[in-house]
Amino acid sequence: MSYPKDLLTSSTVKELLSSRSIIEPGKYALITPEGLVNNIIPGFENCIISILASPKLGASFVDYIVTMQDGGKNMEGFGGQANIETFVYVIDGNIKAAAGEQEFILEESGYLYCPPGVKMYLENLRNGQSKLFLYKKKYRPLEGRKPWVYSNHADHIDYEIYDGLHNVHIKDLLPADLDFDMNFHILSFDPAASHPFIETHVQEHGAYLLSGQGMYNLDNQWVPVQKDDYIFMGPYVQQAAYAVGEENLTYVYSKDCNRDEDL
Repeated sequence: MSYPKDLLTSSTVKELLSSRSIIEPGKYALITPEGLVNNIIPGFENCIISILASPKLGASFVDYIVTMQDGGKNMEGFGGQANIETFVYVIDGNIKAAAGEQEFILEESGYLYCPPGVKMYLENLRNGQSKLFLYKKKYRPLEGRKPWVYSNHADHIDYEIYDGLHNVHIKDLLPADLDFDMNFHILSFDPAASHPFIETHVQEHGAYLLSGQGMYNLDNQWVPVQKDDYIFMGPYVQQAAYAVGEENLTYVYSKDCNRDEDL
């Protein structure tokens, strides 16, 4: 077998093509940053966007990683349909986020939730890049309940002990209220800390790793993970993690909650 000369002598390819990404549609996925491509999405200007999870993968939601360049924005609005809720978390940068007429200045760890019927507007305020974790999902209504616009900074929320473990901590980013059919959390493992057991549950997760390295059990397969990886976990997929190295393994993730299952 022969190969094109320009491929063999390329100065940009240093080794055989390889990837840590693992895709098991409907079950789980590990998506690493080096394999992401740009998706053109109407309304976003001067933004590099990759769709991470979607119904095509088996998720009931859509997750995005958005890198806003100088002048990056979405002034047409994101979401806003009568049955679509949205959420944005600032991984790094400084943005102006609006929920309809309400405006919020969000720096690193800042976030905004928009309920169904409320459009989200985004604008980069930094002279450089701002990096966002973006989410949308169909809202599951509950009689007599209605979510509301909510914004905060995760740095303003104290960590709580997770499941009785002194070396694993969690933050809840949205109110623990039946008006919301989902929540976002930040989970942080001290070096060598782990889940207390391998979880198996109906809830889905979409998780973006903010720091550290570790091993993650996905469907009883242990795989290495690190900062800037993305993990999708489908219903009933076995899952657990432990941190390795000298830095906390920390990630922000979504979880559907507060609703019964339909028949």
